Amino acid sequence: MEWADDGVVLATRPLGENGIVASVLTAAHGRHAGLVHGGTGKEKRGILQAGNAVRVAWRGRLAEQLGSFRVELLHSHAAAYFDDPARLAALSAACAVAEIALPDREPHAAAHAALVALIEALASEAWPSVYVHWELALLRDLGYGLDLGACAATGANDGLAYVSPKSGRAVSMSAGEPYRDKLLALPHFLVTGGEGTRTEIFQGLALTAFFLDRHVLAPHHQSLPAARARLVDRFRP
Repeated sequence: MEWADDGVVLATRPLGENGIVASVLTAAHGRHAGLVHGGTGKEKRGILQAGNAVRVAWRGRLAEQLGSFRVELLHSHAAAYFDDPARLAALSAACAVAEIALPDREPHAAAHAALVALIEALASEAWPSVYVHWELALLRDLGYGLDLGACAATGANDGLAYVSPKSGRAVSMSAGEPYRDKLLALPHFLVTGGEGTRTEIFQGLALTAFFLDRHVLAPHHQSLPAARARLVDRFRP
């Protein structure tokens, strides 16, 4: 069996003396791993950096086998941000979150598209806001999308300031004020569009972290990766 697809390198681990198992988020085949023979060599190590865009050709005798990858570099995104710690932290965090949150070998075209959009947005100043939107898109593609369009209590779409941790729906400031200690902050930029402030980005990361942990990771006894914590620290007030 074999197929070819475009994807983003998420993670790698060594196997044997010179092999590398690469995990790639592909457009049509989801998060998929394969053995790259000679992956520890200098050229292939450079190709297999997390965040790089690659073309992979997978081959295996049976569909359930690990199989092997032939890998072609399409764009070296990781190298572009070696001298930019903040953007490199965002790239590393996004790949680590995708690696732990997405099921193996299950197509998630929307998550792949959102990750590609984030990587493209790293070249702009708006990348922190796009990062929050990437995690919201990931939740949505996994079936846990948040409803931030109108107040859960009143149905109105003005004055939205909170998110219910139970329903994942927005709550207005007036309706939520008596329960504010039990609600999550809704960053203004997620309601009005545009870019968020440093504080709003931190709030957005806290919001997505809560639902990623509750719905995606905790049921499998997992937690958000260290790479994401390092990104959050860059926006901590």
